[in-house]
Amino acid sequence: MSDIKLYNINGEVKELYPTPVSLEKELQTLIENNMETMFGVRFLKSEFVIKNGRMDSIGIDENNCPVIFEYKRSINENVINQGLFYLDWLLDHKADFKLLVMENLGKKVADEIDWTAPCVICIANNFNKFDLHAVNQMQKNIKLVKYKKYDNLVLLEHLNMPNFVMKEASNSVQTSMDNSKSQLEKYGEASERIKNLCDDIGNYIESLGDDVVRHQTKSYLAFRKVRNIVCLRVYKEWVLLTLALDPKTVDEVDDFIRNVKKIGHLGTGDVEVKIRKDEDFERSKFLLERAYNEN
Repeated sequence: MSDIKLYNINGEVKELYPTPVSLEKELQTLIENNMETMFGVRFLKSEFVIKNGRMDSIGIDENNCPVIFEYKRSINENVINQGLFYLDWLLDHKADFKLLVMENLGKKVADEIDWTAPCVICIANNFNKFDLHAVNQMQKNIKLVKYKKYDNLVLLEHLNMPNFVMKEASNSVQTSMDNSKSQLEKYGEASERIKNLCDDIGNYIESLGDDVVRHQTKSYLAFRKVRNIVCLRVYKEWVLLTLALDPKTVDEVDDFIRNVKKIGHLGTGDVEVKIRKDEDFERSKFLLERAYNEN
């Protein structure tokens, strides 16, 4: 794997070298206190005890999927296998996780838990090529994140973006649209024009970088890096996008672009774009590029 070089260019150019983290607990505490900023995950509990182990950190992401964090404390520790074990346990004990969410975030969020793509994030100061190969073969939602500390700077390098088939959200997923059709169903019933529009938009977003992955929920299709950058919803006559942009930096345009920060809506993001035709899609590309570059 390639290494990252960091330089101070203030005056004479000097390479910065990583400084050791005094305790692995220091890193865990830093991430738990800033989990939403660093990973787009709401923190739930540290050292979550189960019958045969203890999860380092546990949270729930912006798509309401469970997220387990495991930190590699020694060179011989198999943090990936630990994460797999905890992931299997979680899938067999959904009620325990729902209770944890209810206690921390309330019943509404607990009722909206999405079990289609629970995730394990393994964090270590290094991984080897065999670790990366192993997670790519597992077809599981496991992310490897390498960290380095430079004085008062912390670098988090995301080594992989899991690429496995997301299943449609199950009927047990509760949303404010419980009695409506899922987005996959709406896509299946859409006209060829709308399907082509959806496909063109999706392909374009993915072309912006190989770190973009799709995440299908019942209510929307999310395009993600570390967190959602664009959410897509299908309607009979248009495709609706919500983008992770500051609405103060975007000019509103009647029936095309609007600020939905204070308006209830499905999907993440505060800037809504309504795509009716190819010309609208072309006009929106600069916003899609901004959403990619600014997140």
